[in-house]
Amino acid sequence: MTTKKPHIAVIIPAFNEENSVGNVIRDIPKDFVQEIIVANNNSNDQTPLVAKQAGAIVLDEPRQGYGFACLKGLEYLSNLEKKPDIVVFIDADYSDYPEEIVKLVAPILTEDYDMVIGSRALGQRQRGSMTPQQVFGNWLATTLLKWFYGVRYTDLGPFRAIKYDKLLEIDMKDQTYGWTVEMQVKAAKLGMKSTEIAVNYRKRIGKSKVSGTIKGTIMAGYKIITTIFKYR
Repeated sequence: MTTKKPHIAVIIPAFNEENSVGNVIRDIPKDFVQEIIVANNNSNDQTPLVAKQAGAIVLDEPRQGYGFACLKGLEYLSNLEKKPDIVVFIDADYSDYPEEIVKLVAPILTEDYDMVIGSRALGQRQRGSMTPQQVFGNWLATTLLKWFYGVRYTDLGPFRAIKYDKLLEIDMKDQTYGWTVEMQVKAAKLGMKSTEIAVNYRKRIGKSKVSGTIKGTIMAGYKIITTIFKYR
């Protein structure tokens, strides 16, 4: 990275997070970030209104799916005259600490890493913030990544930062639950310089649409595992 101040964009996929998305936006260090984009993923509550009132750019993506929402954010960035240097992804449920964006991007700025994963496994995790199936699923997925791709991760955490040009090179395709693991798998296959740092994690506001339901847990687990094998 150059020594000039980096241009950083934050993408926040959001589905029915009216009680939390405003907190996420307010806690993002505004002197450090140039664009805050909320991809409203077919919410039927006041998520888009709350996000706009908090100062974010709000995009509507009616097709349900985490990946669809993230891709909508990337579409917006592709149309900007001035492209970002770094893209940060963070969930809208306020389980991550947005103020930690500064330390999340630090390895990119100081050590020229291409991608940094915020690891909940390495950080301080509030009791009950992750379900047992989430903890097991992360362990299984990261073990498979080590076996098949030779990369060592402790988490598939959604809180992550990546150079914009490397994100374009990865050419993300996943439209649902496989988004995070696709990024890590493709980065490994392309030989990108990646690392992870410890991030703190707390109980989300509201109920998870994925780990909070049996159906969501099964579908997410299936998609993550099949994505790992798909790109082998």
